[in-house]
Amino acid sequence: MPACVLSAELRAELIAFRRDLHRHPELARQEVRTTEKVRARLAQAGLQPRVLPNGTGLVCDIGPADPARKRLALRADLDALPVPDTKTVEYRSTVDGRAHACGHDVHTTVVLGAGLVLAELSRRGTLPRPVRLVFQPAEEIMPGGALDAVEAGVLDGVERILTVHCDPKVEVGRIGLRQGPITSAADKLKLALDGPGGHTARPHLTTDLVMAAAKLATELPAALNRRVDPRAGMSVVWGRIEAGHAANVIPQHAEIEGTVRCLDLVAWHDAPDLVHEVIDQIAAIYRAKCEITYQRGVPPVVNEAVSVELLREAMTARYGAQAVEDTEQSLGGEDFSWYLEQVPGALARLGVRAVGDTARHDLHRGDFDVDEGAIAVGVDLFTAAALLS
Repeated sequence: MPACVLSAELRAELIAFRRDLHRHPELARQEVRTTEKVRARLAQAGLQPRVLPNGTGLVCDIGPADPARKRLALRADLDALPVPDTKTVEYRSTVDGRAHACGHDVHTTVVLGAGLVLAELSRRGTLPRPVRLVFQPAEEIMPGGALDAVEAGVLDGVERILTVHCDPKVEVGRIGLRQGPITSAADKLKLALDGPGGHTARPHLTTDLVMAAAKLATELPAALNRRVDPRAGMSVVWGRIEAGHAANVIPQHAEIEGTVRCLDLVAWHDAPDLVHEVIDQIAAIYRAKCEITYQRGVPPVVNEAVSVELLREAMTARYGAQAVEDTEQSLGGEDFSWYLEQVPGALARLGVRAVGDTARHDLHRGDFDVDEGAIAVGVDLFTAAALLS
């Protein structure tokens, strides 16, 4: 395999590019500036990127279509999160209440960098197969911008798709791999409870909505634990509960909102009917009218074995076998799963924790940051995978 070590100049450019994105985070379906920055750089490299129909996100082909070989796709996500950036760094977010707290700025930069390297190899005639770059909007909202990208045809002519996700538990210079499910299904659940209201002195004459909401909040997760195979890993966790405005008034309305997560694809498909059944049974005991809003999110990302081995071989070729570690299935959701409903592929966890850092870091926090050496590692990984596939 030809060597593909990033030049110091390109490394510096990619770090600067990532920091620019970090300073200017954009939320889901608002990634106009980010899309234009990526488009302009790809066009500067002589490529012909195409913005997706909704105006954010883009797709870019490298190398002519080959009737004998379909394309390998490399996917990145563009959007940031509605959380404040609490870091004290010079590239801190300039937008109040928004931050790249999940590493999508890194994902975007990695796929851009791989595209620039692969475009040069294509010009030299040393790229063995055509490649497609997919820069997807709106990963952070359900059911995710991947569905829009698929509808726009980004998988047409694609044989396999690969992606990475930053992992602060994995040291920089390493990746985490797993065959089969690597993320969880993630759905949203909202319960709106209604009753006539009344005085707290006479709860037996009305519907005690606070008690009904409390019982639903505690008994639904417990009941599901006895109705679903524990190996399916179904989990209901509430993020919001709201009812009432006075200590001596039983309210007429209450709301509970949370997520339903599931490790198993079959159990995920069965989850809405089961959740509705159990909620109706609990609400009936307390005579509460319950409107259930069950919003489908994303299925689990199920890594295909051949794609995992391609990533393993690519990483080993660049950094040695010790640079690949096994990783567990998480309860986090990732809309990359929608692509895998159509074509085989895999997600690798990209190490971003600085060497020697023993602090516990996590995603979706305002202080999230990465060791920027991970950018070159991701570019090397994708480049090697394209040359091996």
